[in-house]
Amino acid sequence: MIQRIQTVYLFFVMLISGILPFWVNLWSDADGTAIFAKNDILVSGAFYLSAFLALIAIVIYKKRKNQFVLNRLNLILNLFLLGFFVYRSLNLSGETTVSEKGIGMLIPIISIVLLVLANRAIKKDEDLVKSVDRLR
Repeated sequence: MIQRIQTVYLFFVMLISGILPFWVNLWSDADGTAIFAKNDILVSGAFYLSAFLALIAIVIYKKRKNQFVLNRLNLILNLFLLGFFVYRSLNLSGETTVSEKGIGMLIPIISIVLLVLANRAIKKDEDLVKSVDRLR
């Protein structure tokens, strides 16, 4: 059903990954220009893909196993995105002039936490359905 708690988690992942990176800066260059997700095509593509995977996971609520697998793929995508941000932040710190890390670098962490919570709820539903099937 669409009114389950994992749908709420996935909806938040969709909103956070689809909208927030384009409003919050990811990092600032040495000369003070803020870099958003729309400035880098690969980063914006990864955020859009994460939001799209969350939307697809919401739509296929009847197939819990496929939803679980899709959330894991989304989780891996967000881990790669987080790894890119960590790599980028380590490169930024070695500059001769001071550059800032933005709050937007935390977006994959929030998405990962919400995806783990959604997968936990999906697993709980799947276990509940299996236990009811045993009673028949």
